[in-house]
Amino acid sequence: MLQAAEGMLKKYFGYDSFRSGQAEVIEKALNGSNSLVLMPTGGGKSVCYQIPALLMEGITIVISPLISLMKDQVDSLNLINIPATYINSSLTQTEVNERLYAAQNGEYKLIYVAPERFESPQFCSLLENLRVEMIAVDEAHCVSQWGHDFRPSYRTLSQVIQSLPTSPIILALTATATNEVVDDICNLLSIERENVTTTGFKRENLILSVEKGVDKLAFIKGYVSKNKAKPGIIYASTRKDVDKVHSVLAKQGYLVSKYHAGLNEEDRKKAQEAFLFDQTDIMVATNAFGMGINKSNVRYVIHYQLPRTIEAYYQEAGRAGRDGELSECILLFSPQDSHLQKFLIEQTLLNPELKQQEYKKLQAMVDFCHTEQCLQVNLLDYFNENEQYDNCQSCSNCKDGRERIDITKDAQIIFSCIKRMNERFGMTLVAQVLKGSKNKRVLEFGFQKLSTYGLLSKYAEKEISAMIQYLIAEGYLALSEGQYPVVSLTKESLPVLLGQVQIFKRGLTVPTKQRPESNSDLFDRLRELRKQIAQEESVPPFVIFSDRTLRELCEIKPVSMDEIIEVKGIGEQKRDKYGERFLLVIHQYMEDESKKIQAKESVENLEDQQPSHLVSYTLFQEGLSVKEISLQRERSLVTIQNHMIQAIEEGYEINWSDVLSDEEEKLIGEQIAKVGDEKLKPIKELLPDEIDYFKIKLALTKIKISEVEKASC
Repeated sequence: MLQAAEGMLKKYFGYDSFRSGQAEVIEKALNGSNSLVLMPTGGGKSVCYQIPALLMEGITIVISPLISLMKDQVDSLNLINIPATYINSSLTQTEVNERLYAAQNGEYKLIYVAPERFESPQFCSLLENLRVEMIAVDEAHCVSQWGHDFRPSYRTLSQVIQSLPTSPIILALTATATNEVVDDICNLLSIERENVTTTGFKRENLILSVEKGVDKLAFIKGYVSKNKAKPGIIYASTRKDVDKVHSVLAKQGYLVSKYHAGLNEEDRKKAQEAFLFDQTDIMVATNAFGMGINKSNVRYVIHYQLPRTIEAYYQEAGRAGRDGELSECILLFSPQDSHLQKFLIEQTLLNPELKQQEYKKLQAMVDFCHTEQCLQVNLLDYFNENEQYDNCQSCSNCKDGRERIDITKDAQIIFSCIKRMNERFGMTLVAQVLKGSKNKRVLEFGFQKLSTYGLLSKYAEKEISAMIQYLIAEGYLALSEGQYPVVSLTKESLPVLLGQVQIFKRGLTVPTKQRPESNSDLFDRLRELRKQIAQEESVPPFVIFSDRTLRELCEIKPVSMDEIIEVKGIGEQKRDKYGERFLLVIHQYMEDESKKIQAKESVENLEDQQPSHLVSYTLFQEGLSVKEISLQRERSLVTIQNHMIQAIEEGYEINWSDVLSDEEEKLIGEQIAKVGDEKLKPIKELLPDEIDYFKIKLALTKIKISEVEKASC
């Protein structure tokens, strides 16, 4: 069966072998076992149910949380001739009935539905006439009340599945789940723990960064200006901040969309489609945007504020680089962010137990921002991935070149102060006592009398708070859960107080960051063709080919249909559909490159035969502009301009209208008459901006030649 599955993989998806974990999951499904797969975003979860669906006789129902995701998935499958459809609220009842009738006649292998529709008795009764062989539960973490995107309708799936006339195989899939959430999913969907496949949460192509204390808007403007035309998502916690960031970027001329729950459904749909179809480069959004977003070429995700949980952060950051290409995930942190998230937790209708759980998760997110551990390793630790991993060497912590300084003495003072305050107060008040503040609360409690009062007065209060946050993140201190957390000592602090363990922390120098280099000319041409085809097909560009496939086309440069199918991501269907058009672009690029090489060789031959300034003059006479000569000869524009002047002065003829119009010559002559010709700058200041120094030099040269000719007469 696996051999047949590999054949399907090559035929429809263009890959020779399965990724890690895919074969194992597919084999379990084909053997009739319920299973759960934990696979990072972009790891290929959809193939785990699409391939078995093709090999099974019956229909596979895919439970999917978002309408937009269903449409993307179905469009992608239909493009490669896999019969699939979706049933959701965007359809009329007549359309629903037509699709179900077609399914009964065997016209579809996969049907995508939302959990809310799947649980309705009317829909379940319609399924009675279908042979439902497998149910794939996408975004399965929504099943668990401990998950970060809990959906009540997911909670009823087990009951609905049991009520069906057949007993379909269940395949649950998610990118984010702690052990607690995994247990919940397994219990609810009747999955044995040994049938859980985890391929690892590590995403080596993602460069993780935390930026603390930066001007967030200034950072975003600077980053976007260096990464123009690269698709990116900027997440903000509130609608107000989304509107603000969107307004700033739109005013600067960027192609930017926005998405939040305050917009009507039509505006949200337009914004999402504009981003998916590459009509805009940037999406600014709240967390209302994104679950299941299938855009593969998102090159960066920036969090304008702190997400509430590690799971939410990992899910949102994971929308970058789904195609496996290097991408950046940048979190902009400020202390006020955690206050905002606490406020949002308090506004929820969660019961006290779940609220405490949310506070605990929020603290883990804050710890992530303050740790000096490798950020990739920190995430893996959170998800209980116990394998030993080396540091990623690419995140902001691994690349932080600042010197580590010994803060043991300061840490001992902090621990002593917390102990003397009876471990009953929050981080802010502890920092105020250590600073020596005369704050009303400090004096009310008599903390000015403590021996630790003011012992860290050499630091700013926010620096003391940052040090406390770091000690919490490293496990020396603990914060209680709740809206007003209390800081206390852990058992790890005792060896430090006894002088048995030292604590080190990095200094304050900010390292410079390297940015990915820009795309090649061929990549840009292929991307333009992809966009054109996507518009013709009315699908997002990444559905045609991923960025990764385009880059491999750039590297291999196939010249035939036999060669193009060797590129990963190009199966038989897409080769037959688009291969000729992409080959034509590659062929044209190679021709252009050949012409450039020939032109360069021609110039080199000229340079061997005549002086440099006459080479430039000859190229100009052949029809190249001064700018084109500058690029071809790899000389500065001013150098080529001076070559032209020198050639003209030596008596070589030129068609003056090609470089200087009669009107321009007249204007320059009028200003020369006013200020003389000894200096160029006074002349330039009296002329329009479009008349540059080169034109002034040409006019002066023409006057000089004219005067010489008159004198010789």
